[in-house]
Amino acid sequence: MNNLNLSFKPITPAGRSIAPLIDHTLLKPEAVEKQFVWLCNEASHYGFASACVPPARIKLAVQCLKGSEVRTGSVIGFPFGYNASSIKAEEAALAVDEGADELDMVMAIAALKDKNLRHVLDDIKQVVKAATGKTVKVIIETCFLTREEKITACKLVIDGGAQFVKTSTGLAGGATEDDVRLLHETAGKAILVKASGGIRSGRDASTMIRAGAARIGTSSGVAIVTETDLSG
Repeated sequence: MNNLNLSFKPITPAGRSIAPLIDHTLLKPEAVEKQFVWLCNEASHYGFASACVPPARIKLAVQCLKGSEVRTGSVIGFPFGYNASSIKAEEAALAVDEGADELDMVMAIAALKDKNLRHVLDDIKQVVKAATGKTVKVIIETCFLTREEKITACKLVIDGGAQFVKTSTGLAGGATEDDVRLLHETAGKAILVKASGGIRSGRDASTMIRAGAARIGTSSGVAIVTETDLSG
């Protein structure tokens, strides 16, 4: 199943340096098994940080990535984040049990807008606890938040024990340079920043990295690392 007849474009020197920062992502609801196998083969070939797949495809990704250094990632409470915290925690525990190394959870966005910060924090803590030491990235969906809400969300992610604050699901809006810079400044050295949504070129990726992103979530990873110029 892993041995698809793939033809890989050559990676560029600049692409080689950025590849370890990319979460190679496929979350389309209509995607079929062959596409996920392809995704994992690409992730292994180019040395991406992870292959991020829907919960139902975790076992397949683990099988395809076996023997590589690429981590298996998946999503929790995706894409709206309004699931009950207990459901998110169960989802996280099952994902880890099936072999996921990294979990991108969607924050309780509406609770933040309601200023119910206790719920937002508890929601994150429950997922972090259920993840049993695996990497947790919290998607705060910046397109819906004011500047102050973004700062508050980032601080809650820190207090919740997650490892990353992530800008976006990519479904409602994407990462911006200003948002990445704000989150990076707010996070300091406490957590890392993942930029996601609308990052489709080397220029996009370079801009986010310069702004402070330590990880890039994109479905365009191959295009980014095989461009002739990633200098931005």
